[in-house]
Amino acid sequence: MDKIEEVLTRGVLQILPNKKGLTDLMAKRKIKLYQGFDPSMPSLHLGNFVGLMKLRQFQKLGHEVIFLVGDFTGMIGDPSDKLSTRPKLTREQVVKNSKAYKEQASKVLDFAGFNPAKILFNSGWEDKVSFKDLIEITSNFTVQQLIERDMFQARLKDGKPIYLHEFLYPVAQGYDSVAMGVDLEIGGSDQIFNMLTGRTLMKAIKGKEKYVLATKLLIDKEGQKVGKTTGNALFLDSTPDNFYAGIMSFPDEVIPLSFELLTELNLGGIEEKAKKDPMGEKKRLAFEIVKFLWGENSAKNAQEAFKTTFQKRQTPGLIQIIKIAEKSPPLLDLVLATKLVTSRSEAKRLISQNAIDVEGKTISDTTREVILPATIKIGKTKFVKFVC
Repeated sequence: MDKIEEVLTRGVLQILPNKKGLTDLMAKRKIKLYQGFDPSMPSLHLGNFVGLMKLRQFQKLGHEVIFLVGDFTGMIGDPSDKLSTRPKLTREQVVKNSKAYKEQASKVLDFAGFNPAKILFNSGWEDKVSFKDLIEITSNFTVQQLIERDMFQARLKDGKPIYLHEFLYPVAQGYDSVAMGVDLEIGGSDQIFNMLTGRTLMKAIKGKEKYVLATKLLIDKEGQKVGKTTGNALFLDSTPDNFYAGIMSFPDEVIPLSFELLTELNLGGIEEKAKKDPMGEKKRLAFEIVKFLWGENSAKNAQEAFKTTFQKRQTPGLIQIIKIAEKSPPLLDLVLATKLVTSRSEAKRLISQNAIDVEGKTISDTTREVILPATIKIGKTKFVKFVC
């Protein structure tokens, strides 16, 4: 019971409909649970890492864990927290994006052994839903239920469109629970609406209870997701050096929460330790996470690289070099060519937020031509040298 209590407490914001029911169920038998991962980009990121760590805890207790790739729902695009419509992706794009997910998730979950995690793709059942089926499924919801979401209300207020397929996203995600017959769905607290949709469908179609566990979000005091601002997005296919340096750029106030969500370490006295020595605790956090993902030697090397590169204000000796034909390309094109940003809009945002340095000088003009060779720094941790 102590282990169950730990799993249902650490990093957990809310359990619906109640924690006691899930505790009793887990004490009685092994449960089936899952988290869905949206293949909107080719790499699992820091937020996904939080979910993987929670799935890992259940797996270690012997429960049946499913890593679900939302290759069908990914084509729609999750509207959660979006004040404008997300561009739809093709089947080819989501398949390509998710190609390395299992390899990346294997850093945290065990896909072999005595209790292997399963990897499933929701196109396996979503592709088979007919128009007749869809009408039957959606008859379990009202327009009022779906339109009450905050971001939809904000769009209505601003006169922005809400497309019908965005309404259907939570319905499609909810049907995943029915198709797999799970007992529990895990997701970030920003996914509660979508997860509760699955609970509604499970009760209506199968007459079964489905629990929802919402993990805490790794956010700063402004409510921004850590790791997605100022060019410091962290991905599980990154290098140990970049990951270590990225963690070192975390704001001090998220150190205790980061230990809670991203490590398996004892949390005793972490609040006091972080207040007394934030830099020391941040180094310990970065070392332990890199050690967990890549091993102790990689953590030691990353630690040394950080000391050389950032504490001594030096450009790293081992730096990625990209060769291009143009002698003086615009800064925006160079930032995109690093492949360290996910889109043109993100590159523009980073430049406008003064997160891009060229040869040690901050440039905020996307059209500024950069004479090569030149070294570009993105955020606080990433360096790329361009030559022609």
